[in-house]
Amino acid sequence: MNTPLPPPSRRTFLKTAAVTVPSLTSWMRAGAAPAVVGGKSLNSRIGIGFIGTGGRAGAHMRMLESLRDQEKLPIEFAAVCDVNWARVEKAQARLKAAKAYLDYRQLLADPAVDVVCIATPDHHHGQQAIDALQAGKHVYCEKPVTHWRQFALTRQLADVAARSPCAFQCGTQAMSDGAWHQMRQLVQEGLIGRPLFGETGFFRIGDWGERGMKVDDPNLKPGPGLYWMAFQGDAPKREFSVDRLFRWRLFEDYAGGPVTDLYPHCLTQVIYILGVGFPEKVVALGGIHRYDYELRDVPDTFNLIAEYPEKVTISVLGTQANDYNATPLRGAGQRCPVIRGWEGSLSIDTNNKDILFTPLREKGAKPPQRIPITHPENNLELWKNLLTCAREGRKDTWSPAELAFRAQTVLHMAMQAHRRGVTAKFDSKRREIV
Repeated sequence: MNTPLPPPSRRTFLKTAAVTVPSLTSWMRAGAAPAVVGGKSLNSRIGIGFIGTGGRAGAHMRMLESLRDQEKLPIEFAAVCDVNWARVEKAQARLKAAKAYLDYRQLLADPAVDVVCIATPDHHHGQQAIDALQAGKHVYCEKPVTHWRQFALTRQLADVAARSPCAFQCGTQAMSDGAWHQMRQLVQEGLIGRPLFGETGFFRIGDWGERGMKVDDPNLKPGPGLYWMAFQGDAPKREFSVDRLFRWRLFEDYAGGPVTDLYPHCLTQVIYILGVGFPEKVVALGGIHRYDYELRDVPDTFNLIAEYPEKVTISVLGTQANDYNATPLRGAGQRCPVIRGWEGSLSIDTNNKDILFTPLREKGAKPPQRIPITHPENNLELWKNLLTCAREGRKDTWSPAELAFRAQTVLHMAMQAHRRGVTAKFDSKRREIV
């Protein structure tokens, strides 16, 4: 559940005081008892299953190989799955995985799999994550947790995750960055007074994330080695094309452009820092402003503003047509947020090592105060956080389903506002977009 921020209060800010934040994960905590899920102890080994074996899955494979080989974590690659059998065979050979599947439901039925890594196209994430949790598997799910048209599935995933004994981690890697945990604590302690505004965005140049996606085999056709119907899932049914299969981020049927591909990386931590729930209203504008070619139908430029019942506003601005960010970048390349309150503002210093607190000018022009950041974003630590929670029977991951639900709701509302030309509104009692 969302924890509301305390009312504004005066506090003494100690320049030399250390801010307590979640520390980098220790794999084997002293005295921690191994969790038992589905009658199985996770003390000796953790079996990893991959649903999806493309580019993002390859990055996760490298991270988990590093944790196994360099940090000696008891990881085994139990199974791999993809609708493209050529990719399945390649991943199985690389990982020396015991099992290979075309149907992810078969992987979920495999008792050797304890944790699943979901790295499929966006429109599969939600249902696969729900099925995995219900099968008694811990889940690392790539963002976004659902496609922009699947709001009901987003809500269902949050509910299933809340009831499940298994841990869930959304792949918003920025949540491993100590800066955002420190900023959240400073806001809760009243340093900036009553929170007012969160400003963030994502600016980069190039369409390499869409048109630049690799086409493994331009001559590939549906058949025994390619499960095209399974790839489409609940998306509108289309004739097969290698572009739709391999360059799926070009198409609104399967993706949402920067709204759902990039903005979870910069919005999630702002919601976390400010401690807000669900917005009352969201407005949005966007379109294809630079990469206007035949195949692409997702926007390359998108701006949104969300207003919250806590009297807080969040803005997310961005484009893939210009890479000037105006504020420092951290982690995956998202611009650092600015958090404004009645008494001052929090940002990241240009040295990228300190949080900068800037008091209001009317407070006597006090100089900005710097708070050293404890540790940077680290994708390996996000994985270790999930694996530690799985082993210890805990669910307090750094990027849980409930937080993903709050962030994804903003993005669902923004896409509806943009596509329908309206202000999207949220009914908090029914948990519905209206």
